[in-house]
Amino acid sequence: MVGGLRIGANKLNNRSHSKSGTDPGQSKSATQDDQGHHPLGQHPLLAGLTDAMPLRDMTPDQLQMVASEIRDVLCNLLATRTAHFASNLGVVELCLALHCEFDFRSDRLIWDTGHQIYPHKLVTGRYHDFASIRTQGGLMGYPNPHESEYDLFMTGHAGCSVSTAVGLRSGDKLRGEPNRKSVAVIGDGAFPSGIVFEALNNAGELGDDLTIVLNDNKMSICHRVGSVAQYLDRLRGTPLYSGLKSEVVKLLDRVPMFGDPAERLLAQMKEGVKAGLLGGMLFEELGIRYVGPIDGHDTTLLRKYLAMARETSGPVLLHVVTEKGHGYKPAAEDPVYFHTPPAFQEKSGEVITLKSDGNPAYTFHAREAIRKQMAADERVTVITAAMCQGNKLEPVREQFPDRFFDVGICESHAVAFAAGQCKTGLRPIVDIYSTFLQRSYDQIFQEVALQDLPVVFLLDRAGLTGPDGPTHHGLFDIGYMRVFPNMICMAPGYAGEVSMMLDAALQFEHASSIRYPKASALELDRAPSPIELGKSEVVREGTDGTIVAFGALLDQALEAAEQLAGELDIEVINARFVKPIDHEMVRRVIEADKFVVTVEEGAKMGGFGSAFIESAVEQRLDTRGVTVLAIPDEFIEHGDRNDLLHASSLSSAAIAEVCRDQSCASVAIQN
Repeated sequence: MVGGLRIGANKLNNRSHSKSGTDPGQSKSATQDDQGHHPLGQHPLLAGLTDAMPLRDMTPDQLQMVASEIRDVLCNLLATRTAHFASNLGVVELCLALHCEFDFRSDRLIWDTGHQIYPHKLVTGRYHDFASIRTQGGLMGYPNPHESEYDLFMTGHAGCSVSTAVGLRSGDKLRGEPNRKSVAVIGDGAFPSGIVFEALNNAGELGDDLTIVLNDNKMSICHRVGSVAQYLDRLRGTPLYSGLKSEVVKLLDRVPMFGDPAERLLAQMKEGVKAGLLGGMLFEELGIRYVGPIDGHDTTLLRKYLAMARETSGPVLLHVVTEKGHGYKPAAEDPVYFHTPPAFQEKSGEVITLKSDGNPAYTFHAREAIRKQMAADERVTVITAAMCQGNKLEPVREQFPDRFFDVGICESHAVAFAAGQCKTGLRPIVDIYSTFLQRSYDQIFQEVALQDLPVVFLLDRAGLTGPDGPTHHGLFDIGYMRVFPNMICMAPGYAGEVSMMLDAALQFEHASSIRYPKASALELDRAPSPIELGKSEVVREGTDGTIVAFGALLDQALEAAEQLAGELDIEVINARFVKPIDHEMVRRVIEADKFVVTVEEGAKMGGFGSAFIESAVEQRLDTRGVTVLAIPDEFIEHGDRNDLLHASSLSSAAIAEVCRDQSCASVAIQN
């Protein structure tokens, strides 16, 4: 399959695919027990929803009961596994109101940064399968068109909802379906993204009917930053909001108008005064009607304003104020921790974490390496894009506030900003998830590599991110970073290398990247050998064949070698660099006339294995004994990281089996 997706939705009961639905009592979900009990509790209203249409006929009291059931499901889910939590608690009433006022079987709904999708899934026929969310073969933790007609795009990154909604509205008009409504729900944390303002600029010019719901909870994952956030705060805090403004607007609406010129002038004056009183001048000037702010937890009020926006001609921005973590006091008080908390239970009012993460993760070692460098060199800065918490940088922010920069969900700006700092003689570190850094590809090219500026990129979550799934797997950075001239690309194989690699990167005169996964870091008893540009490290001697591991799968390679002990004597090499690759190592292991297996937690296309083969071809070496193990050319579903590695032949057992096969093949070639 080309460009495919391993999708688990086909293993579920796909009730939500049919507009007519089925009786939920006629078939039992795989997530129910033998008595038909739902593992996340008993929720009669949710259990009866095969789609969202019955919500439209419910009373306010019934809708409040549905909201309570949704929050109960979410709390029960967090007793079983980590999941996005506070953001979903905050949009329950908004989700219900949207489905009451629109029919999203035909109307269009895009949830920006789709981790807030859980209530939407629960009311669109997926309650009976909800206990499977974020598990392999189960529901995805983000919108998934393969699951339901209610999901249009997989949205795991931030900012694109307005653009896609504008495009959907334009396409529906051109195809003769002008009555289909388009709605984009976007958070205030994602709102400053550059693409949002590109979309607003276009939407205002086109003038097509469109509803943009700005979900303002004063948060991204961490507390939001920037002047747009301050502008929204001013809109929320206007003293005219609660009383005087409504009376003035009513008075203005009663002012008579006489004659065409006078009518136009007075209309302009009225709209100007209204916008000044109501706030939202920024949007009004772009040609987008601003309404709000309104209480995002009052379902009746939300329905009233959504109905008004639905019937208003042209684009409307409805400013909705919500509380992240609403309905669960610990999450409301600490929405940062409860954004994606570990599995927990509450006992006597105390939150008890249920399981430990084991050895410290690579992210922890990267954070400590950053602190060390910033303490040693005042030129070193760190830049992140709304991921201070995800990158564990809170202690860095507290210790070095003047050299810590959170630019919001604006990855392109983060990289260009780093280039500007670098040009002045600073040594900026850009600490961003691998999959998010893709958004700044042009700036990596134009502002960093082309200028030959020594910006350091720390690529967190490089590899399989487990239950977060295809929108978050960091599988493509090897290919997209190593193609640029003036770029050095590294990956630590174990904990002790992280600090050493960052130290080396800050000494290089060219840009560099260091990739590491969302995983516990391997601890080796031996001291790391010094980092030498373009040189690998032998971590296990052997005579029958060689495994060359690039990055954190060194632990799987070493385990595979141990499993083969007594059968095969396997050498294990920690590659360290993909660019420049260790050409001498490539020549040595191939000319030994034994099999070679390369291993990496990244896409096979353009990855380390490709670089290894390229080096061999340039040196006119025989590559018949080389096997490349990497992520196949398809999008990988969500699931446990170890299970996904095994499915991709990257677990220790799978690597060992490949070595056995290649040993036999190598003997055949030699004979």
